[in-house]
Amino acid sequence: MNLDINALLDLAKSQRATIATAESCTGGMIAAALTDIPGSSSVVDRGFVTYSNAAKMQMLGVSAETLKDFGAVSEETAREMADGALRAAGTTLAVSVTGIAGPGGSEHKPEGRVCFGLAQNGEQTQTELVDFGALGRDKVRLASRDHALALLQRALERRDA
Repeated sequence: MNLDINALLDLAKSQRATIATAESCTGGMIAAALTDIPGSSSVVDRGFVTYSNAAKMQMLGVSAETLKDFGAVSEETAREMADGALRAAGTTLAVSVTGIAGPGGSEHKPEGRVCFGLAQNGEQTQTELVDFGALGRDKVRLASRDHALALLQRALERRDA
């Protein structure tokens, strides 16, 4: 799939869809990529940068139990982040990302492991785990940004079909 942010925004505008982001390891890069485009304010409602567990709980309603049982880098946390962003913003779509950009990681959660969530009104929230590998912090963050944008684009294309 060819990522075209202008086309993503145009498709969202044509559907009168709105978007919120919930970001951890990308630190706002998804929202920035969307809002770099003039006219994006008709689509992008807000972005949550929830780097700490406390922020995930306070701003998005991620449960302490989820964080304790599965950790911040998990599909369960990504799901709750996306659901929380959708609920708090009242948008049509919300995408979330939480991962280990590096350097570092562990045997169970290696560098480059990133979890994504995509919440939409009236549909079950989808999650994905992607292991980008130890590409280095900058490349993992960029790959995560692009993957989240592609998730949004595919969701909008499905809604348009």
